Amino acid sequence: MAFDIDMIKKVYATMSERVDAAREIVGKPLTLSEKILYSHLWDGKPTQAFQRGKDYVDFAPDRVACQDATAQMALLQFMQAGKDKVAVPTTVHCDHLIQAKVGATQDLQNALNTSNEVFNFLESVSNKYGIGFWKPGAGIIHQVVLENYAFPGGMMIGTDSHTVNAGGLGMVAIGVGGADAVDVMAGMAWELKFPKLIGVKLTGKLSGWTAPKDVILKVAEILTVKGGTGAIVEYFGPGATAMSCTGKGTICNMGAEIGATTSTFGYDDSMERYLRATDRADVADAANEIRTYLTGDDEVYANPEQYFDQVIEINLSELGPLLNGPFTPDLSTSVGSEMTKKAKANDWPIKVEWGLIGSCTNSSYEDLSRASSIAQQALDKGLKTKAEFGINPGSEQVRFTAERDGILQVFEKLDAKIFTNACGPCIGQWARYEDPKNAPKNSIVHSFNRNFAKRADGNPNTHAFVASPELTAAIAIAGRLDFNPLTDKLINENGEEVMLDEPTGWELPPKGFEVDDNGYLAPVADGSHVEVTVDPSSERLQLLTPFEPIGREIKGAKLLIKAFGKCTTDHISMAGPWLRYRGHLDNISNNMLIGAVNAYNKKTNFVKNQLNGDYEGVPDVARQYKAKGIYSVVVGDHNYGEGSSREHAAMEPRHLGVAAVIVKSFARIHETNLKKQGMLGLTFANENDYDLIQEDDTINFLDLDGFAPDKPLHIEFVHKDGTKDVIEVNHTYNQAQIDWFNEGSALNLIKKQNA
Repeated sequence: MAFDIDMIKKVYATMSERVDAAREIVGKPLTLSEKILYSHLWDGKPTQAFQRGKDYVDFAPDRVACQDATAQMALLQFMQAGKDKVAVPTTVHCDHLIQAKVGATQDLQNALNTSNEVFNFLESVSNKYGIGFWKPGAGIIHQVVLENYAFPGGMMIGTDSHTVNAGGLGMVAIGVGGADAVDVMAGMAWELKFPKLIGVKLTGKLSGWTAPKDVILKVAEILTVKGGTGAIVEYFGPGATAMSCTGKGTICNMGAEIGATTSTFGYDDSMERYLRATDRADVADAANEIRTYLTGDDEVYANPEQYFDQVIEINLSELGPLLNGPFTPDLSTSVGSEMTKKAKANDWPIKVEWGLIGSCTNSSYEDLSRASSIAQQALDKGLKTKAEFGINPGSEQVRFTAERDGILQVFEKLDAKIFTNACGPCIGQWARYEDPKNAPKNSIVHSFNRNFAKRADGNPNTHAFVASPELTAAIAIAGRLDFNPLTDKLINENGEEVMLDEPTGWELPPKGFEVDDNGYLAPVADGSHVEVTVDPSSERLQLLTPFEPIGREIKGAKLLIKAFGKCTTDHISMAGPWLRYRGHLDNISNNMLIGAVNAYNKKTNFVKNQLNGDYEGVPDVARQYKAKGIYSVVVGDHNYGEGSSREHAAMEPRHLGVAAVIVKSFARIHETNLKKQGMLGLTFANENDYDLIQEDDTINFLDLDGFAPDKPLHIEFVHKDGTKDVIEVNHTYNQAQIDWFNEGSALNLIKKQNA
């Protein structure tokens, strides 16, 4: 039986009425995305049509999910909100703080030894406030959510950008910062700009070496890493309905890499099969009663150009296996001759050192079974892996079932390392090198979602390529980036030429899923007696002190850094070894912007301190400005804050005295996070004004006293030689968000309202 079945039935009980009302108000057939959005309005039944990409709308999500790295700060904030219990079903999943090194058993024990303080804190806070807790080793948050909580037509938010994975089960699931999660957990409305809609029509059918992963790799090529910004991507067509539920999840998962608000598919037979296989027949039965409301209207899919803002069509029968990378998830290359040509032209290492399968993107039973079919062929045909091989199962349920069915044993016979059911290398939790910064140039292939420089192993010279699990397995066996399994032969131990056959696998386990202990701990009914303690001397956890309002008088501020080129949340607040400080704002602030490239010297963590003229680390300079009562300003390029939802990338600058971030454009989640923390997130009215900003600039905000919706601001940059430039900047703050700024943060306003 499903978790929260009463909540799900309650959603379904009102859905038809609300969708019918929305269809009448909008005056045309509706996409699935619109049906879910209009049926989750904070005010209930729809009374007006919203303008896509313009109107800010209050929503009422059904549930919240948090992973352990972001849950720390989210729950530290929730503890300040003055509530006894979360208002909606909420879960915490311990998957990020487990480092991959030796293998599952030892790595999990090491995590328990080193992070027990954090795990105990999360468990006790969860117990106190009515939050479901998934222990370390239970699995990766998004796979666990898909197996247990996702349901067609629902809306959820999660403190991780890959929350969007639940779109594979027909949800509108959106990654947010912890402050947004606190709003919903505290029983308040959640605000989102009504998204634009991108329709992706899938025709034909996947076959052979082509996998669902290749669909999203192709979409990433078409839309680029920012092409989905502000939009929901809705997949439909015969190619979509022919695909497995977990395959749909893979596609939705990597929608985060194109900047999409989320991605989703309409309810179909594959989703019903998955629900029943994961012991949720009650959800499937309830969904079947309102089946037509859980997918887009027929007219929409018949004439998509009339209903979507953009339409893409992909013939799956013509799609081949792809490799995306290195250093960006939207650089797509076909296997074989095209890769050979590109690799030679760009000096990418042809030799592949690691093949990694897993992460929240591709760690389902189906993924493991198809990859193991390739591994089994290697055993049968006398082949050994030329690259090292690592596997991260998505959940304990998947791991247990795969072991029962002999799938994991196939990998082990090829000397693969079976890592813990956790994120591991995908988020930088991989002890691959003793000294990653000075590690050699190399190539790896993985079935993860992100491949930014240093992302997996901390080595800036690692060229990471994203592929399907089955292609990753084949390339790990061949040991070459240019290997094409459709045409290329391999030499086995006997000197014979052999070829790999097409992968095979199971959509769902033939003997059903099975697990002894799924790792779930339910909270007590009344948590009022539960004590949550934080040691004041802890280096891992720190209770929060409310931010003071920045105010309307920002004069004499200093330029902290002008970031050059790509500046993701990994550049602003690195993961890897810094994950240990995610619950301690002051300690983790020592990584603030240390990965950003200084536009003036093209170095990282090396900026000019205007107080003494020396070049020092970014956090060090920021702390000195703050100590002198001087605000600082960060300047950036396009899509600033791309990547993870981590709000630390906003909280750290706020903590260290940054008043404003001025960029050419923002990634959606990061812009919202800045607003939530009471900062100014601004964009150049003229992008070329980025070039006017000089290293020694002093900055004055000229008309911040008139800060208002839809009203540009003007900022004076005083250069070292006494000359000045006045620059116009835009913002997207509405009045509620300006109220956050006035109060010092959104959390301050929540506390004030709950007082």
